[in-house]
Amino acid sequence: MGPEGGAPPAIELTGISKRFGAVQANRDISLTVAKGTIHGIVGENGAGKSTLMSILYGFYRADSGEIRIDGEPCRIHAPRDAIAAGIGMVHQHFMLVDTFTVLENVVLGAEGGALLAAGVAKARAELQRLERDYALEVDIDAVTGTLPVGLQQRVEILKALYRGARILILDEPTGVLTPQEADHLFRILDGLRKQGVTVILITHKLREIMAITDTVSVMRRGEMVAHLTTSETTKEQLAESMVGRKVLLQVDKKPAQPDEPALAVEHLTVADDAGIERVRDIGFSVRAGEIVGIAGVAGNGQSELLEALAGIRPVRQGCVRLSGAEITAEQRRDPKEMRRLRLAHVPEDRQRMGLLTQFEANESAILGYHDDPAYNGPVLMNRGTVVKDCEGKMGLYDVRPDDPLLKTGGFSGGNQQKIVLAREIERDPDVLLVGQPTRGVDIGAIEFIHRRLVALRDAGKAILVVSVELDEIMSLADRILVMFDGRIVGEVAAAEATETMLGLMMAGIDPSETQEATP
Repeated sequence: MGPEGGAPPAIELTGISKRFGAVQANRDISLTVAKGTIHGIVGENGAGKSTLMSILYGFYRADSGEIRIDGEPCRIHAPRDAIAAGIGMVHQHFMLVDTFTVLENVVLGAEGGALLAAGVAKARAELQRLERDYALEVDIDAVTGTLPVGLQQRVEILKALYRGARILILDEPTGVLTPQEADHLFRILDGLRKQGVTVILITHKLREIMAITDTVSVMRRGEMVAHLTTSETTKEQLAESMVGRKVLLQVDKKPAQPDEPALAVEHLTVADDAGIERVRDIGFSVRAGEIVGIAGVAGNGQSELLEALAGIRPVRQGCVRLSGAEITAEQRRDPKEMRRLRLAHVPEDRQRMGLLTQFEANESAILGYHDDPAYNGPVLMNRGTVVKDCEGKMGLYDVRPDDPLLKTGGFSGGNQQKIVLAREIERDPDVLLVGQPTRGVDIGAIEFIHRRLVALRDAGKAILVVSVELDEIMSLADRILVMFDGRIVGEVAAAEATETMLGLMMAGIDPSETQEATP
């Protein structure tokens, strides 16, 4: 359903600017979104998308500019002003109380006066109407923390609609969903559009922009650089507008030439810090000269698996074989020993585990390898050698700015990731573990990182990649393993994998059983 004839736009932003100290986050931005449409906003990290939407929702106040809602000037100084103006927001990280029921979460902060029972009864009736009208079915008496993430997201949408939202902002809404859950979300958004709700979708997934939006705006370096009708553009054109140059969206690689297994895992069981088993009796191998991808929704044991393979987390049962050595519950090896066995590790969370943001880049670029004799003199570290080494890595990996003395926290997420990758890859490991290789990384940097991983594979190295981005796994890996509830529930050659097949396995469903049940 397109915009209503003759009706004013749902949203008009004119001349919006916002500065944080020396950083100009938004510069003279204008944006018009028609009623009853789905409008996408795309851009690299730091392009200003989230700042702009935070201004619209009242988290920030613009330094200058005007906001109009339904054609009328609107002052939005806090989220309550946005809610009063009919604007709702579904955040990337849900704002729900896990121990509350769905009903309690929805009415929290909008209980309807001192007579709580009457307010709750009214809310129950209204929620049932919203569920029916917008196909947002969910058990309103269920404890929210027991629901899968797809249903929790529906609760967030219900919260916004319950508060009268006619404009709905969704920030990276599919980051924790299986492909099937994402498809269901799109059906919900289409239903909202048909009911006249205006949706703004912030996402870095260009496939989703093409699939669901009517129009799309592109931001680059704090400015709005394009407003496009989605049906009249392509993913390649959007990527070029975002980055300012042509970008290769598909990984360009030849068929793998795998050799003998370089890493072997047998009956491996790993527990988390609370003693709960997160990896359960799994086995697989990674051969020299291939990339094995592990797909799965976050929280299904992938993190604990990587930490165990890197020597960070102990093995409860089973065995890991690497370079002739065994790692078991009785025979532990710490990360330093694993590095000596020629294993390198790019952790999932670079800021928590891969870097020290208060360190200079040259210091972060040798973490874990700082005792290498090449970096040290008889007594003290040879700072000149360390800085020169970092300069070389920055040149090879196109780190910007190329300043080894800059604090690590002063780099963008993509450039921080390049520092970690350079540190690990340039040690010439036999086995490389990579967790979420492009999480929070700009589209241009994604292309670069993928090329480096493929080059390492072609040099005969064994690479294990864990990613929640299914497009990335399907494009990058030669073989794909799927994890669900701590177990490997499927293995498929990447050339034979489909999104539907992998999505079913990610939800714990055997695709063959689904096919047999289909008439």
